[in-house]
Amino acid sequence: MKLKFYFFVLALLLVAVWVILFAITIEQRGTLFYIVEGVITLSIFFLLLFYRKVVKPLNTIGNGMELLREQDFSSRLTPVGQVEADRIVQVFNRMMDQLKNERLRLREQNHFLDLLISASPMGVVILTFDGEVSMINKAALRFIGIDTEEQVRGKKLAEIDSTLMEEISHIPKGATETIRLNDAMIYRCSSLSFVDRGFAHPFILIESLTSEVIKAEKKAYEKVIRMIAHEVNNTVAGISSTLDSVNGALEMMDDTDDLREVMRVCIERSFSMSRFITNFANVVKIPEPQLKEVSLNKRVEACKLFMENICRQRNIDLKMNLCQAEPVVCLDIALFEQVMVNILKNAAESIGQNGTIQISTTTNPLQLEIADNGQGISKETEAKLFSPFFSTKPNGQGIGLIFVRDVLTKHNCTFSLRSYPDGITRFKIVFC
Repeated sequence: MKLKFYFFVLALLLVAVWVILFAITIEQRGTLFYIVEGVITLSIFFLLLFYRKVVKPLNTIGNGMELLREQDFSSRLTPVGQVEADRIVQVFNRMMDQLKNERLRLREQNHFLDLLISASPMGVVILTFDGEVSMINKAALRFIGIDTEEQVRGKKLAEIDSTLMEEISHIPKGATETIRLNDAMIYRCSSLSFVDRGFAHPFILIESLTSEVIKAEKKAYEKVIRMIAHEVNNTVAGISSTLDSVNGALEMMDDTDDLREVMRVCIERSFSMSRFITNFANVVKIPEPQLKEVSLNKRVEACKLFMENICRQRNIDLKMNLCQAEPVVCLDIALFEQVMVNILKNAAESIGQNGTIQISTTTNPLQLEIADNGQGISKETEAKLFSPFFSTKPNGQGIGLIFVRDVLTKHNCTFSLRSYPDGITRFKIVFC
């Protein structure tokens, strides 16, 4: 642009001098006048030629540089009628076509990747170089129980109010770990990176393994339990029948009271063994729930009446804080009452003697909470609570929480069991 400006200034000066000379009268003109006039005329001619051959092509190339700087890949340069310059214009226009096509291709790819990430069943969390959340998809939001992306954008993983994110924040870069939470959910989480402008850009992949793991676990222990139950029940039936026959024969003999008492204990022990193994077998035969609308508060009150005697024997205060709005839920009454009894029984056993259990209901969210001030649950134990046959009790079978998990899953409920910093252990059930 400066060259063009200087050219026009010089041209104007020459034209001005030429006009002044032309105004001189013929009598005043001499040989020098005609020489100067000729020189100026030739200079103007060469200036015009210089403009066409040099200034105009340079100006066109300068316009092309401006287009590149502004990233305007849709505009093109016009040929200037000068062979060398037109070759540059053609190369420039082809380059702009390629840049435009590349930008369109990248934009389409990015749009496709955005759609793919958004619709993916795997959770994707893209972080900044400082470890803050810059993008998170719907699946990841669902896994961590948060509604909108704005609630987590700009935060570090450990700053997000989510047990899953807290666990993920401890995964080393490039590593993959399986995380089992206190709500029976299982995730495979990977801390990975992709190259962005020459730097490793971190991101997190979260895959839910809950349904696959539960199916695999159930298939494994179902086969074992059925085999054991079959063998034990057949053996117990034969032993019980034999013991009954022996006990009947001893009744007709004198001085056999001691032996008959031994027979009675053996028979009772055989039936106890049968009931024990039947409890395991029942875990894999949970019926499909027969759902109907019921008052949640009334179901809670019914279970409270059933458990009051057990709590009274342990000097446990069983309190209720029920929502006045009378929340209505869809559930199978028989199955859900068994769930409530299991949870209340575990809470009472955790307290032992002299404690408090409080049952609360709310409508927003539609939730049932059972809280106790018992011994609490350690972080190590939380991850194993809903594993088959795991129990912290000396004589526990490890099937109570498995039953609870399966029933609540069949009711499409979300739930969690953990001890909080205030020392209270809470079992929360949220109805969908």
